[in-house]
Amino acid sequence: MSLDAQSTVAERVEAPRPVSAEKPTLLRFATAGSVDDGKSTLVGRLLHDSKAILADQLEQVARTSADRGFAHGEFDFALLTDGLRAEREQGITIDVAYRYFSTGSRSFILADCPGHVQYTRNMVTGATTADAVVVLVDARKGVVEQTRRHLAVVALLRVPHVILAVNKIDLVGFAGDAFAAVARDAAAVAAELGIDDLHVLPVSALEGDNVVDRSERTPWYDGPALLELLETLPGADALDAGLEPLRLPVQLVLRPQGGLAPEVAADPAETERLRDYRAVAGRISSGAVRVGDRVEVFPSGIATSVTGIRSAGVEVDEARAPQSVSLELADDVDTARGAVVAAAGTLPSAQREFEAELFQLDARTLIPGIRVLVKHGTATVQALVAQIESRYDLDQLTHVPAQTLETNDIGRVRLRLAADLPLEPYRTSRHGGSFLVIHPSDGATLAAGIVRD
Repeated sequence: MSLDAQSTVAERVEAPRPVSAEKPTLLRFATAGSVDDGKSTLVGRLLHDSKAILADQLEQVARTSADRGFAHGEFDFALLTDGLRAEREQGITIDVAYRYFSTGSRSFILADCPGHVQYTRNMVTGATTADAVVVLVDARKGVVEQTRRHLAVVALLRVPHVILAVNKIDLVGFAGDAFAAVARDAAAVAAELGIDDLHVLPVSALEGDNVVDRSERTPWYDGPALLELLETLPGADALDAGLEPLRLPVQLVLRPQGGLAPEVAADPAETERLRDYRAVAGRISSGAVRVGDRVEVFPSGIATSVTGIRSAGVEVDEARAPQSVSLELADDVDTARGAVVAAAGTLPSAQREFEAELFQLDARTLIPGIRVLVKHGTATVQALVAQIESRYDLDQLTHVPAQTLETNDIGRVRLRLAADLPLEPYRTSRHGGSFLVIHPSDGATLAAGIVRD
C-alpha cells in the first residue's frame, strides 16, 4: 500500500462521513479488543451516561467497587457488564454479555465480547449478527496482534460498520498526534483486510470523554461521540429489506386443526375458506413481500403468487425483514420445514458440495472425513467434512496449509451434503451464506461457517 493511499485512507478515517438523516430503529453492535483495553469499562460508561442503569444496580456496583478498593472514582464501570462471578473475580470478560438499552432516537442490543485470545470464538458469536462492531485500542499501545485478529474476524464476517475506539486517550495527555498515529495504522490494516466503512474516534472510558458527549479536551477531533455515531448508523435489517431479495425460511406449514369456533362455523363462506386454508410460516430473513408478488419455493422450484399475508394474527398488505409472518400462496405447493420462499427469479441454485470459511468453536479437533450436520436457515442436513484446505494465520493475515482445525481456528473447508441446500455467497447475503456445523451425536455446535464465493 503506497504512502499516498495510506494518507487518503487516514484522512477518510479521521473525519467520519456524514450519516443518514433518516430515523434509525434497532441497532445490534458488539465490542471487542485486547485484554485491559477497557471494553467493559467503556460499555459500563455508555450505559451509565445514557441513563440505562437502574438506581439499585448502581448502588450495588458502588458497594462492590468500594469493597474491592477501586481507586478511580465512585465505582468501577466494568462491573456493570462483567456479570459472571469468575469475570468479576479475575477482572476479565469471559462470556458474551448481552445488554439491551435505548435512547430517545434508537434501541440497541449490545454484545460485550471477550478480549483474551482464548475466547476469540466468543467474539465470533457476538459479531455474527452485529450491524456494527466497536474495536477498542489502547492509545498507549496502538494496533496490536489481537487488534489485527479482531479486525480480521470482523472482515470475514462482513460486519457493515467498524468503529475503532482509541481508548485511554487521557493517559497520553489527550495528544492529537498519538491518536493520528493509531488511526493511520488502523487504516492500513483495514485497507489490507478490505474493510470499507471504518470510523476512528478518541475516547476515555474512565473519564467519559467522547463516549456519550463530545469532549472539550480533544479540540483536534471534530467527529461525533461514540453514542452519537451509534444512534445514526443505518441498521443492517433496514438495508437488507431494501437491497436484498425476499428470503423466507419456512418453519412450519399452517392448516386448521380441531373444530371451528361457533361464530366462524355459522358463516358458510368463512367455514369453506378455512377448510382450504394453508399457509407457510417463518421469519423473513431478508427483503420484503407484498400481496400479489410472484415467488418461487425451494426445493421444488415451483412459482406461484402471494394471496395473503398475516403478521401477529393480523392481515397485512406488506411485510419485510425481520418480521415473522405466514404467507398464503395461490397454488398448493408441497412445502415443509426447511423450504425457502424466495422472490421470483432469485431462487438460489441447489448445492451439494461447497467451500466455506469455518470458525471452529468446539474443543474437539475437526478432521477430514468426519460426519456432521449442517444447519442452514430452518433446514438441517447430514454432511461430510470432505477436505480441510488451509488455516487462517491471523498474525500474518494469510492462509497456511492445514489438515485439522483446533478451537479458535479459522479455516477453509470443503463440505459435502446429503441433500440440496439453497446456499448463497456470504459476500452477497449474510443470511443465505451462513450456517452451523453440528455434532450428530450430542447436538453440540462444532463450528460456525460462511459460504465462500
